Amino acid sequence: MQPVARFDPVSLRLIAITDSLRDGVDGLAARAALAVSGGVTALHLRLKDESPRMLVDVARALRAAVPQVVLLVSERADVALAAGAQGVHLGIDDVAPSALRRVLPPEFLIGASVGDESDIARATGADFVAIGPVYGTGGRVDAGVAIGIERFRALAVLSGLPAIAVGGVSAANAGALMRAGACGLAVISALFSSADPSGAARAFRSALDASER
Repeated sequence: MQPVARFDPVSLRLIAITDSLRDGVDGLAARAALAVSGGVTALHLRLKDESPRMLVDVARALRAAVPQVVLLVSERADVALAAGAQGVHLGIDDVAPSALRRVLPPEFLIGASVGDESDIARATGADFVAIGPVYGTGGRVDAGVAIGIERFRALAVLSGLPAIAVGGVSAANAGALMRAGACGLAVISALFSSADPSGAARAFRSALDASER
């Protein structure tokens, strides 16, 4: 099954993945707005310990704060639809993209995680894949073993879909990842844990722009 939704992969060039509600919903929305002002092109709502009701509230707050960028919700298509988000990102243990595609609006974006060749067939029906972790993440125990940039390159080719690099991504390795076939980067701590999310995003955008020269 080919992806039904049509989108510009440039909208996923720099994805900021949320980290926590340590400063509340308003604080997270404010950090997201700063990151977007610096050049983030999409947000990925990932708060694994929060209830569906809280996720809807957070997603709506993010949509209100930065309506100009794509908002994806981790795992929960119901939350994404309820909050007016543009898409969902599915992990390897979630419902298959092809199953969700049958019941979601045609313009709704579906992303799928890929860590090895066995995950590629399961990504059928997705619009894009997030491949990784490319580098060690240092913090997340559920992130998996780092695959390295050459494995990322090979999996991106095999997937045949726009590929997002995730896991240990930094401004220093952004250019190498784009040259290895990434259409975009997904970042957590380097953006949302930064004391200056706007400045951190500008550093990423400078590295991305330099990789295209």
